[in-house]
Amino acid sequence: MLGDIWNATLKGMNDLAGSVGEGAREKSLALIEDWLEIFPQLAEYGLEITSFSMGLAISPSLNVELLGKHEDWSDEAIAKRLADHKGEHSITTVLSTIRTAYRLQKKTQAPLRDPLILKIVVRISPEVRVVLGQPILDD
Repeated sequence: MLGDIWNATLKGMNDLAGSVGEGAREKSLALIEDWLEIFPQLAEYGLEITSFSMGLAISPSLNVELLGKHEDWSDEAIAKRLADHKGEHSITTVLSTIRTAYRLQKKTQAPLRDPLILKIVVRISPEVRVVLGQPILDD
């Protein structure tokens, strides 16, 4: 009797885990589809895709690295792009992160080094990383 209860509990947990896993996968893939739409616009702004990878798991992920030039990203250009894309979550997240990276870098009073590297990791919670200059260590 106890064994039957235990087996029924395990089966229920496995069924639940399978449906949760499938739901997370579908949500991740839909999120990735939304983010894919911004890359042509980023290319128009001078960012070139240098690396593109897709990971499939319970929670799929997309990793994209783009390379650009600092002269394409003045404060005025970023402000105009943010205004042009108001209400578009994915691209405004990227543009805001770039703006913040430049603002924080200026506060260090260190010289700005080439290149501009934009790394976007999309999963259930997207990550946008901006690198100003060539990183020595890869994380």
